[in-house]
Amino acid sequence: MSTSPSALPPHALNASRAAISAALADKSNATDTEPQADGDLEPGEVQEVNMESQANEIRTVFSDPTSFNVKHPLYSAWTLWFDSPATKGRNLPQTPSSAFPQTPVTPGVGGGWMDDIKKVISFDSVEEFWGLYNNIVPPSALPQKANYYLFKEGIIPAWEDEANKNGGKWSIQLPKDKNRANVDRMWLYTMLAAIGETFDPSLTGDQTPDSQGPPQSLITGVIVSTRPQFYRLSIWTRLAPSGTADNDDPLRERIEAVGKHFKSNVLGYNEGQKLGGPLATEVEFLSHKDSEKKGKGKKIIV
Repeated sequence: MSTSPSALPPHALNASRAAISAALADKSNATDTEPQADGDLEPGEVQEVNMESQANEIRTVFSDPTSFNVKHPLYSAWTLWFDSPATKGRNLPQTPSSAFPQTPVTPGVGGGWMDDIKKVISFDSVEEFWGLYNNIVPPSALPQKANYYLFKEGIIPAWEDEANKNGGKWSIQLPKDKNRANVDRMWLYTMLAAIGETFDPSLTGDQTPDSQGPPQSLITGVIVSTRPQFYRLSIWTRLAPSGTADNDDPLRERIEAVGKHFKSNVLGYNEGQKLGGPLATEVEFLSHKDSEKKGKGKKIIV
C-alpha cells in the first residue's frame, strides 16, 4: 500500500482527511479543558494548541499500515466473506483467530454451502475498511462464479440466518462486457452506502428510549457476484413486505426507498431510467421466500 496521499482513491483520501480533522478536533477540545501545568493562565484563558505538532502525532492506516494510532468507528462492525471455484470443496489453511476472529456458524444454517465460503476479515472503523479495500482483488478481476459478501458482524450470508429469514434482496444484473469498467466503482459505492448506514436511516422494530441494545436498520449485507456473462449486485434486508400489502404499507415504502437510493445515488442511474435488456435486469426486489419459488413471486421494481 502506498503511503503517498496522492496515490489514494479520492474517496479514501477524503475519508483520511475527515478522520484526521476529527482527531485534531478531539485532541484540541481535550487540551482546552486541561489546566496549564505551570499555573500561568489567567481565569478564562485557554492554552494555545500547536496544531502542526498534534497532526504529526496522528498516524492513520494510510500513513502507517501496521502501527496506526487513530481509528474512527463505524456504527456497526462488518465481516467480509468470499468464495470462488478455487475455495469449493477444499480445506484451505485456517487464518489465525487472533488476526481474524471467527464468526460462529449456527448448525444447519447455510448447509454444506458454508463449508466453501471463507471469512476474510472483520472490521469496525473507517481506517480498517480502506486498509481492506486497498488490498483485495476488485470484482472486475475476480474469476468467474466468485462472490464477495459484506455482512454485519454476526450475520451469516445465508437465507436461513435469523437476521435474513424474513427479509429479501434488492438486486441488479449487469452485462459483463458493458460494465467491466464500472463494476468496481459500483461495488465500492455499495459498500460505502452500507457501512455508512445511508441505505436505510430509519429504525426497525418498536424501539423506545428504554429498549435494550442499539437500533437496527433494514440492511444486513451486500453482495457482488461475477458470472461468465454478467455481474450481479445485491442488498439484503432483514424484512420484506408481504405480497398482500397495499402500496401505502410503511414497510413497503421503506423497502422502496432503499431501492431508489441504490439505483440513483449509488449506481448513478436516473430514477425513471429503464435498465432491462439482454443479460440485464431492472433494480428489483424479491423476498427470500419468493426467491425459493424460482421466479413465481411478485417483484418490486424501481
